[in-house]
Amino acid sequence: MTYGDITISLDSASGVPFYRQVIQHVEHAILAGRLLPGDRLPTIRSLAIELKINPNTIAKAYGELEIRGIVITQVGSGTYVSDRKPTAPEDGLPAKIDETVARFIRDMAALGVDRASAVELVRNHKEDRTCGS
Repeated sequence: MTYGDITISLDSASGVPFYRQVIQHVEHAILAGRLLPGDRLPTIRSLAIELKINPNTIAKAYGELEIRGIVITQVGSGTYVSDRKPTAPEDGLPAKIDETVARFIRDMAALGVDRASAVELVRNHKEDRTCGS
């Protein structure tokens, strides 16, 4: 699901709870500058429908982001990115990178692409061809 300049997708095989994945997508989009202070997040209901998950899951993610001060909810208006940036999780970064690479390799293998070809695809990838990133 794409909102503005971010894509939210859930991976049921990752073992990471869906609410945590939503939080991670929002935080990464903020850190990458794809979500800016004042940008409006999708409504809980619309995001839950699009991702086909319980609205309480989205509410939990937004609630945690609000507790951290990363978003601000204005009743009747929506949820907006605040001026406060999330901190990059330096201690968990190597594990996240490893997890992302492992997922990429599994996805490529499922498509019949071997590691060497996958590396070549990454090397030759043109950023302007990406959708939603």
